[in-house]
Amino acid sequence: MAGSGAFGEILEGEVFKFYYDGEWRTSSSGKSVAIINPTTRKTQYRVQACTQEEVNKVVDSSRVAQKAWAKTPLWKRAELLHRAAALLKEHKNPIAECLVKEIAKPAKDAVTEVVRSGDLISYCAEEGVRILGEGKFLVSDSFPGNDRNKLCLSSKIPLGVILAIPPFNYPVNLAVSKIGPALIAGNSIVLKPPTQGAVAALHMVHCFHLAGFPKGLISCVTGKGSEIGDFLTMHPGIGCISFTGGDTGIAISKKAGMIPLQMELGGKDACIILEDADLDLAAANVAKGGFSYSGQRCTAVKVVLVMESVADIIVEKVNAKLVKMTVGPPEENCEITPVVTESSANFIEGLVMDAKQKGAKLCQEYKREGNLIWPLLVDHVRPDMRLAWEEPFGPVLPVIRISSVEEGIHHCNASNFGLQVSC
Repeated sequence: MAGSGAFGEILEGEVFKFYYDGEWRTSSSGKSVAIINPTTRKTQYRVQACTQEEVNKVVDSSRVAQKAWAKTPLWKRAELLHRAAALLKEHKNPIAECLVKEIAKPAKDAVTEVVRSGDLISYCAEEGVRILGEGKFLVSDSFPGNDRNKLCLSSKIPLGVILAIPPFNYPVNLAVSKIGPALIAGNSIVLKPPTQGAVAALHMVHCFHLAGFPKGLISCVTGKGSEIGDFLTMHPGIGCISFTGGDTGIAISKKAGMIPLQMELGGKDACIILEDADLDLAAANVAKGGFSYSGQRCTAVKVVLVMESVADIIVEKVNAKLVKMTVGPPEENCEITPVVTESSANFIEGLVMDAKQKGAKLCQEYKREGNLIWPLLVDHVRPDMRLAWEEPFGPVLPVIRISSVEEGIHHCNASNFGLQVSC
């Protein structure tokens, strides 16, 4: 159960603590932020609403800890990461429970995310030792006019304090994908988890605490983005920002100043299907790629661009798979579960209604109960419809019929998003 057993010290009353300088603490603000269960639409958990003053203390502590950590041998860094990975796997069930209740991730997938995160931490430890254990030997005569009379040995050095901001849909896995590489490279971490997914992230951070990492090296602050978000991203003590999410990343890039940024933002990932495709395989991958975790994935199929001559067959085959999908609560391992917030559900519904009003064909009856939206394939979508371009991040998939591969590629290239494409 969340906040119990090995995780008892991270909870005080009904509010989960934040973490810095090796201790779990309550905020001086006396305020908390509610986390709403997407299934029940009621408050499930509460986390601390940290202040800007507390953010300053966190960053100062991180800067001090990072300087000592940078001098720690690689093998020792890797040893601690392996220990954290083992603890994460050992405590997979309470962390997975948080994912089920915070973001409505199907129970089986929630456990998989935690285990996969442990594997990723170990991978970072192993590869980090190999990559960072090598230097590069340079000579001076590669530039015109120079002789080979100078030698240079280069190696990678840490950036300092890394601000890690993962998204709601993988609050554990896409947190450790930032934390693992940063720590093995000699950096310290300030984690700002998403509100939905914050408690799972706090449990994950406790595994690093139990692993014995030095005080101040890992911090986790929670609170409202409107109060500490900009303050964090513009903080002069931050040496790099790693962000995964949507349009917020554009605002961060404009405010962060001259520091390295690593960002994975929104997408409108296309699947282009031509006449010579294996249509059974294509339909299976469209259904899986478009609707796993209710379409709330960065790499989900977001639009199908199919040749007119085979479009009817593809639509029929995908529809046949959607009919068999289970819809309901994540505790029952349903394939389609509630989307993360009511505002997300409203946005998705707006895209569907816009397409319907402009002449698109809804292949299933549009059905919604609260945050739960039944899987929907929308055929005959045209470029004048919002659904052709905007990212629903839900169980709704548009089909655009094309007359040539060039037309499909042109549509992909006209998108404002960076893309993952399958053909």
